[in-house]
Amino acid sequence: MGPTLADRDHYSSPVISTFSDALLRTAERHAAWGAEQLEALGHKLPRGPWTADLDQCVYQRADLTMRIGLLGTYDLTEQTWLWGWANPGLGGSAVVAASERIAEFGRDNGVPELQNPGVELSDFGDPRLAAETLALVGMGVLGAPGYIGESAGPGTRVYFAPDDPQIQPAALDPITMPRLLLTGAGLLQHSAHDVVIGYFAHHGVPVEAAADRIHAHLPDGSTAEITFDVLGRIAAINATASRR
Repeated sequence: MGPTLADRDHYSSPVISTFSDALLRTAERHAAWGAEQLEALGHKLPRGPWTADLDQCVYQRADLTMRIGLLGTYDLTEQTWLWGWANPGLGGSAVVAASERIAEFGRDNGVPELQNPGVELSDFGDPRLAAETLALVGMGVLGAPGYIGESAGPGTRVYFAPDDPQIQPAALDPITMPRLLLTGAGLLQHSAHDVVIGYFAHHGVPVEAAADRIHAHLPDGSTAEITFDVLGRIAAINATASRR
């Protein structure tokens, strides 16, 4: 699948600096959940060459075949991102139907990077990571169980979102949850509070939220309390086992 936002070395220090606040807020809501889904999808994808039939919305890697939608493409030379719905050769086709919902979300929520056909990334400290961030946001808006980034020639990367019942979203695991929350909070370092709220919202977990803490009622009957320091960073994650 290639390097993604789930790879820890890519976000050891913040490099995203020129996205709009609206995009950053949206990204934070999907960051921890997205890292979780990418990790799970990475375990399911076999090694081997890949092919894609965009007319049939089909992606194949080794012996795994799945239905996909096109999120977008990244031009490594021009350092520009193009959303699937804006691709001049694919407009109105089934493979970009899902990406049209991303544009609609952008219009409804005032996120310019999602409603514009393309995004210029050359001013970013790490344009490739910025492209991965857009792919993450796209999959998060769609609720897709991860995304797949592949090289499609010497100067282009293409990003697909699984749209297949055999690829289901990863469930919340109380054991890995603390690590994923910290991972998500480290991606953009914009709002750890939004990262935590978004993670539990994706999983349908009820929470009681205050400025300095979030209390979550997990599906297995246990609870978790995440507290934040005066700078808004995650200070502690404390879990209480179910009494069942």
